[in-house]
Amino acid sequence: MLRMKGEKVLVVGLARSGVGSANLLSNLGYRVCVTDKKQASGLDPYIRQLNPSVELSLGGYPESLNGFGLVVVSPGVPLSCEPVIKAREGGVKVIGEFELAYKAIMSSELRSLGLVKKPEFLAVTGTNGKSTTTTLLDWMLRKSGFKTLLGGNIGNALTEEIVKAVWGRGTGDSGSEGTSSAVSHRAHYDYIVAEVSSFQLETIDEFRPFGAVILNITPDHLDRYRSIAEYRDAKAAVSLNQREDDFLVLNADDPEINKVRSEKLEIRSKKPDMFYFSRQKKVRGVYLKNGVIYCNFPDSSLLTSHFPLMNADEIKIKGVHNLENAMAASAMALLAGCRPENVKESLKEFPGLEHRLEFVREFEGVRYINDSKGTNVGAVLKSLESFKEPVVLIAGGRDKAGDFSPLVPLVRDKVKTLVLIGEAAVKIMKALGGLTDTIIASDIKDAVNVAKKKAAEGDVVLLSPACASFDMFKDFEDRGRQFKQAVMGLEKAC
Repeated sequence: MLRMKGEKVLVVGLARSGVGSANLLSNLGYRVCVTDKKQASGLDPYIRQLNPSVELSLGGYPESLNGFGLVVVSPGVPLSCEPVIKAREGGVKVIGEFELAYKAIMSSELRSLGLVKKPEFLAVTGTNGKSTTTTLLDWMLRKSGFKTLLGGNIGNALTEEIVKAVWGRGTGDSGSEGTSSAVSHRAHYDYIVAEVSSFQLETIDEFRPFGAVILNITPDHLDRYRSIAEYRDAKAAVSLNQREDDFLVLNADDPEINKVRSEKLEIRSKKPDMFYFSRQKKVRGVYLKNGVIYCNFPDSSLLTSHFPLMNADEIKIKGVHNLENAMAASAMALLAGCRPENVKESLKEFPGLEHRLEFVREFEGVRYINDSKGTNVGAVLKSLESFKEPVVLIAGGRDKAGDFSPLVPLVRDKVKTLVLIGEAAVKIMKALGGLTDTIIASDIKDAVNVAKKKAAEGDVVLLSPACASFDMFKDFEDRGRQFKQAVMGLEKAC
């Protein structure tokens, strides 16, 4: 699959992806060592999930990579870290957890161990909307009768999902022998549906999806990337190995994606069949016109038809960005062989995901919306566009070297009060505070109480932070749940 059985592999970064990588490699007969800068005391939940045969090197990285034939990097670990630099200087191959999963799934080895057929990959990337689009696409495929495996950046590492599928258990479950002899059943999948982040795409090698979509590209993670161009190139890598038999779906309305098309795709001698989705114009793919979603696939080897799919207001998930997510998922699903009637049914039924414009409660005539996954400016722009009502916006957290100035027009026009929290509160105050009533709150509960006082009947209180969560919370999910807890705890004024 990779090199030689029994070869020693170093996995860098012990979190969910690191556990998945280590256990997959261990089950396949490789000797595995996991390293992390953190001490063992802070990694106990992950250590307990590892196969017994996996070695540990915690509290710092190994001084030497002698004896290691491969380094596997978890997505959250920067490629500037010491083991990666040493590996590349010493000629040791470096791949990411996602590439490891791809190589395993494409290998004949898993065919002999229980993966009945070689499934096709469908990949979803972009700055915002990845999880919603990936989950909706999976929903459409399943409704059309396809067997799918869902994984990647969506929250469950793909390596871990492979271990569950082939060995019939979760990583580190009791009874694990850490060898291929523990195979318990045969797994059959038509498609692997994967959410792929820019971090994961930095370390691909052979990854070639049958179908891929780039949803949008707006400034994000500029604390890791030197420029928007470098970030854009990372996203464009999803199509790096695609060929004429594959397809790629792009957002025709996104200026950064148009740069990808002109700079990276049009000049390639071998490129995938390209389709688009658009809210603004007729395209080869899926587009919106007069409130109706149309499908247009002329001259396609996969589809040849032009037909209205449904009215946009029939889609269950609301918001401008969710309309785009719905069109992107529809294009991917139809090109992958889903029936139009099943795509339409899915759009009418799919309830959306937690922390993405999630309705929490209506209290005293005010609607409270949890958009904790809005961790960058582009996401907040789309969220604010979704409301006609006056908005009390709760924002702030850990800054990712973001530019908050694009929010100026919408904050001026739609936000009646801006409530700020976290490390970036002062920076956001300087950028936006002069546009509307602005208050800095001490924590999320205080922010909700301030918002309650400022909101009037008919208003919306929106948590859409434009920042990461790690200054005050475990992650964006923890932030969203604490927001919901504070909202549900509101009491009527006497």
